[in-house]
Amino acid sequence: MRSVALAVTDGAPLFELAAACEVFGNDRGLAPTWYEFTVCGEDGAAVGGWLTAGIRHGLDVLAAAGTVIVPSCRDPEEPQPPALVEAVRAAHAAGARVASLCTGAFVLAAAGLLDGRRATTHWAHTALLAERHPAVQVDPGVLYIDDGDVLTSAGKAAGMDLCLHLVRQDHGTAVANALARTLVVPPHRQGGQAQYIPAPVAHGPAHALAGLLPWALERIGQPLTVRDLAREAGMSERNLARHFHAVTGLSPLRWLLTQRVHRAQELLETSELGVEQIAARTGMGTATTLRRHFSQQFGVPPETYRRTFRA
Repeated sequence: MRSVALAVTDGAPLFELAAACEVFGNDRGLAPTWYEFTVCGEDGAAVGGWLTAGIRHGLDVLAAAGTVIVPSCRDPEEPQPPALVEAVRAAHAAGARVASLCTGAFVLAAAGLLDGRRATTHWAHTALLAERHPAVQVDPGVLYIDDGDVLTSAGKAAGMDLCLHLVRQDHGTAVANALARTLVVPPHRQGGQAQYIPAPVAHGPAHALAGLLPWALERIGQPLTVRDLAREAGMSERNLARHFHAVTGLSPLRWLLTQRVHRAQELLETSELGVEQIAARTGMGTATTLRRHFSQQFGVPPETYRRTFRA
């Protein structure tokens, strides 16, 4: 696994390329031996939208690498380059450990490497990945997934998390921690990418709950029940549940809980209120209840979230 090859294609974003180069291509003397790092791809590929890369090795070199890193693709909506897909498939068949950064997961999926596996990508593209590749078990809430010989990461900075994870596997925790200090990044971030996903936007007017949802959001701190919602909507509880599933994909109570947690998220970022006060203002009742639901949804307790995202 000490031989690492980075696959570069035309139009690849620069951020993930730089992360892989910094981690695997720069020997800082942190371990007795470091990685043999090779950049592979098409010579003259434009990366980051404005830089032309001088690449000396073709994609055929991937098959000889112990680890293959596939960074973000130019556009996940487009078909992935056939030469890259085939080279990644061949490298994995030859025994390589293959890791994707951000939307590089679309290349792995096109190569069939993610079929039947859990995988992730940037939260903005997880729905597309699941739609395009139904055999993939897409998890939108994590920073990265290690499935042995195939690994995937969420968007942008999560690629650095995955690169450090690979170093931790290969060289141990002490070396990975020392490298993280050198790069001035946390050696391991708590929680997943769910804490970085924006709260859902308000629904448009063309549905049966157009009046009810804003009404409920204005009263999110009150102990609302399904009966209260049904009474305001002028429909039965069963009919209300049917409309909620059609409009939001959630049950009425699950939607209420999700909105309360997102309101708590906003208050943690923008106010001086304590967790107990936020619990009361969001209809959670107690700090214990808020901590439980917040941790379930975002992977970290409210206090940790506030330290990370406080404006």
